[in-house]
Amino acid sequence: MHDIRAIRENPDAFDAALSRRGDTGAASSVLALDAERRARIAAAEAAQAEQNRASKEVGAAKARGDDAEFERLRALVAEKKAEIAAMTAEAKELDEKLADVLARLPNLPADDIPDGKDEHDNVEIHRWGTPRAFDFTPKEHYELAAVAPSMDFETAAKLSGARFVLLKGAVARIHRALAQFMLDTHVEQNGLTEVNSPVLVRDEAMFGTNQLPKFEEDSYRTTNGWWLIPTSEVSLTNTVAGEILDEAALPIRMTAHTLCFRSEAGSAGKDTSGMLRQHQFEKVEMVSITHPETSDEEQKRMLRCAEGILEALGIPYRTVVLCTGDMGFGARRTFDIEAWLPGQDTYREISSVSTTGDFQARRMNARFRPTAGGKPEFVHTLNGSGLAVGRCLIAVLENGQQADGSVELPAVLAPYLGGKTRLSAEGALV
Repeated sequence: MHDIRAIRENPDAFDAALSRRGDTGAASSVLALDAERRARIAAAEAAQAEQNRASKEVGAAKARGDDAEFERLRALVAEKKAEIAAMTAEAKELDEKLADVLARLPNLPADDIPDGKDEHDNVEIHRWGTPRAFDFTPKEHYELAAVAPSMDFETAAKLSGARFVLLKGAVARIHRALAQFMLDTHVEQNGLTEVNSPVLVRDEAMFGTNQLPKFEEDSYRTTNGWWLIPTSEVSLTNTVAGEILDEAALPIRMTAHTLCFRSEAGSAGKDTSGMLRQHQFEKVEMVSITHPETSDEEQKRMLRCAEGILEALGIPYRTVVLCTGDMGFGARRTFDIEAWLPGQDTYREISSVSTTGDFQARRMNARFRPTAGGKPEFVHTLNGSGLAVGRCLIAVLENGQQADGSVELPAVLAPYLGGKTRLSAEGALV
């Protein structure tokens, strides 16, 4: 959500920042609504003052026996009361309309974000590892002999439809091991607090992390009104909604492993093979609630946490900063980490680490009380995948594949797999 005062103070700068994202200027229409709303409020306050004066004079007119003046003043009081009710209702309606308009405007990009239209204009800032040179043509994850028996798309389609998968046996265990490894690393090495969070949330939580109202069609809603989370960013970030925190409590760093749900309404026809893009998937999410002065450094710290997972797994990756045209609605800066997938012969996104500034905090009314005193200020919120478990599974399987169809697994997973280090061509852990 945007600060209406900032738009009033510098509408040209607001429109210029929106235009960097490819959006048309909105300041004039926003300020017109705001002016109309404020005019109604001012008129209601003026009418209230007139009503108060008339109410005082009613008693005086009655005391001196001036019946005509008494009746005139009574009528005036009634008239002003009706005017106040009407103008207050109009102001409320305009306030709701203004709030809805502001809620549909994306966050403004940070000054250091590269301009661009789409993913082709993103800028690579870091690369780690060298993609392995295969002496055979590498396959995609679902084509591997070791994987095919345990990655069942047909049964999942029978149960749920397209874009679901049934993992079984050793592949299911590797998937679980990856999530456990990520959580343990974030808790024991990165200092995050593990949270077991709900996957069903209310409208307010979805609004707070900017899934509503703009992206309603991309999410799933239950028949009794709850929403299935697209990521635990929603649950974790909203733990501070409506709160005034002590400055000393910041930063708050959390991580959670949850099921996630996305309708993928805008991705028809994309990545239909394999488990790269699913309606139901799992992620280990990272969320930080910070002081405004430290949020940029916190984003860098979170990025290293996510990159460290891939490095420990031995997965080559590259990190890009998203251009203005490719950033998410609520982000002011986003770093994407793309893992190397030899089956596709390309890098694919496996994590996004974003800072939203105070954009989400304003929607949630999440603030902190400065230790030095003064009015409460809005916190900054950040989120990042640490990592997407299914996509990490794909990367592990494809990068570790052998000519005979077996898969060599990262050594760091051995403690979670009973000491086993390889997935045989027959699909067994050995």
